[in-house]
Amino acid sequence: MSRNYDNELMDQDNAANEKYAYAFDYEVMHPFMLRKLLENRTSGRVLEIGSHIGIFTEKILKHFPDVTCVEASKKAFKELENKIGNRATLFNSAIEEIENLGKYDIIIMTHVLEHVDNPVLTLKTLSNFLSEEGIVYVVVPSATAASRQIAVEMGLIPHLTAVTEAEKQHGHQRTYTLDTLKRDGRAAGLQAKSAGGIFFKGLANFQFDQAISSGIISYAYLEACYALGDKYPELCASLYFVGTRKSE
Repeated sequence: MSRNYDNELMDQDNAANEKYAYAFDYEVMHPFMLRKLLENRTSGRVLEIGSHIGIFTEKILKHFPDVTCVEASKKAFKELENKIGNRATLFNSAIEEIENLGKYDIIIMTHVLEHVDNPVLTLKTLSNFLSEEGIVYVVVPSATAASRQIAVEMGLIPHLTAVTEAEKQHGHQRTYTLDTLKRDGRAAGLQAKSAGGIFFKGLANFQFDQAISSGIISYAYLEACYALGDKYPELCASLYFVGTRKSE
């Protein structure tokens, strides 16, 4: 069955009144994801896979002037074109159809690998576009985030690695732990430069939105949660893997 990327893009409420993306994702997690990338690489030619409507792309462009974006959804691609224009090279294509893009120093996939049909094959394909010293930076939602563990204990999610109905509607095919993320990276022939968690997460996204907007949570609190991510990676909102081509 062919994928309908436009349907997966839609952020409509489901029966449980859940959204797919919250302000927490864009205003808190995106800056911290970028910070983690910058801890590993600060310059080079960038390929972003799954650019969506360009919200994270905007942040990337502030640090990396040479960016190429690949987005499968036609609907999202139109918004990406409107937002980014000629500041980046844009391709409306599925990951599996990428070819002849040249070499890149940094390949970025944030919250994409959990969507693809064959994650190992996708990572192998991307490794072909790495420069000699290039890195693949992959970020995925964490199955073992503290907030998700709480949801399991409450009976809201059957088990940690379950794909919820809301996640299925948006194209998720798996939920990663740190071990399974590193496993897929290794299986794709990538050597782990670093791996871990981003942002200790004890609340659900909507709870963070409410707590931040009401002033209950401060910027200092958010910074502390980011710092704790290095100590307790499995309890973080997202997991990351930085891979390089294996030496011959």
